[in-house]
Formats: sequence, C-alpha cells, structure tokens
Amino acid sequence: MAASTPSTESETKPFSFLFVCLGNICRSPAAEGVFMDLVKKRGLDSKFKIDSAGTIDYHQGNQADPRMRAASKRRGIEITSLSRPIRLSDFRDFDVILAMDKQNRADILEAFNRWKFREPLPEDAYKKVKLMCSYCKKHDETEVPDPYNGGPQGFEKDFCLCQQALVILAENKHILDP
Repeated sequence: MAASTPSTESETKPFSFLFVCLGNICRSPAAEGVFMDLVKKRGLDSKFKIDSAGTIDYHQGNQADPRMRAASKRRGIEITSLSRPIRLSDFRDFDVILAMDKQNRADILEAFNRWKFREPLPEDAYKKVKLMCSYCKKHDETEVPDPYNGGPQGFEKDFCLCQQALVILAENKHILDP
C-alpha cells in the first residue's frame, strides 16, 4: 500500500494584509476592495487574507462612505466591508499592516505598545506597519489624505492612490505571481 503525502496546500497559511485608516469607512475599505479585486482577477482568493480596520471605533458596523463606494463602483470594484476597529489579534493575524497616513501609523504603533503588555505579541510585530504611499511611484504624496470632509475629487484621488500603490506592491513583491 502506498503511503499518502499530506497536502501542503491545506497547511499553507494565506498571506495577509490589513489596511488601516481613521474610521475604516473611506480609505482602508477602498484599499481592501482594490486588493481583493487584484487577487480575484488572478484567481488567487485562497492565497490571501485581506481586511481593513480603523484606529477608532466610531463607525463600527457601518458600510463604507457612499462617496467612496461610488468612486470604486465607477471602476468596477464593489466595496462590501463593514467598519471595525483595529484589535490586538491583528498584530498576530496579519503579515502586513498598511496605514493610510502618518497619524494612522502612529496610532497603530501606540496601540501595539499598549497591547503588547496585555497578551504575548511578537516583539517585532511593529515592523509589519508600513505606510501605503511608500509603494506609490507616480505620485509625490507620502500619505493617502482623508477625503471625508472634502468633495468627490478627494475620494477619486484616494482611490487612484490606493490602486496605484497596490499594483506596485504586488509587482515589486511578486505576491500575486502564481
């Protein structure tokens, strides 16, 4: 009788990304939607875990802002996520945490420093936290600006920034190669 070899596919943990902005209703859901679309179009859904969160819980359980949903829908991407705050387990569960701006990054790192004494977290988990625009090449922005209090052009711009950064991230890291 031949010995069976265990399936490595079931043992492989999906590579995971968490996108974070202030309220998790504008920028981070857009980034989540863009990245999910990139992955889905390549048939790699099972290889990735993709989510978004906010540094505050004010909008918890709400859909993304209608203006961001409209900007994404014009590009054929539907945003279906519901807002949630970042949580302690995110530092264990995600391989990369992408902050939309420097204040979001500072808030995420502050939460890490507070939470690491509550429950064991990897000492270097803070290294997972990066700025989204660090992957932008065609734009001079260092941050994805919060469009919430502005007009529709801010949502369009942010969507384009997220799209451009994530395509470059995927190409540079070869994470979407089959």
